[in-house]
Amino acid sequence: MAYSVHIPWYATAYHPDKLEAALAGIAPVALRYGAMHYAVYRAHDDRYKFTHVSDFQTKAQWVAFWDGPEMTRFRTLHSGWYQVPVLYVPMDVAAEGSMPDLVPSGDLDSAA
Repeated sequence: MAYSVHIPWYATAYHPDKLEAALAGIAPVALRYGAMHYAVYRAHDDRYKFTHVSDFQTKAQWVAFWDGPEMTRFRTLHSGWYQVPVLYVPMDVAAEGSMPDLVPSGDLDSAA
């Protein structure tokens, strides 16, 4: 089972676009710490709300990433761009799936 961590970030006024760019820059760093997957999601109904997901094999890899110099620097430099506290949620992946060659609706002509 993967050790998946979901980090809810909530941007402060006037900073959601800056926070989005910063999260997009820091999220891939998790791969250096053994992450198998990362993603940053921005809510449609509240453009200040983000969810940062990183999937690791072990909790130790997650701790190394979260307490590592890159994330420590990120949290320090951008501390005014998000609300605190940031309360991440460790989760086990119970099920997952994907459809690798799914044709997006509306593109049926190009699939033929």
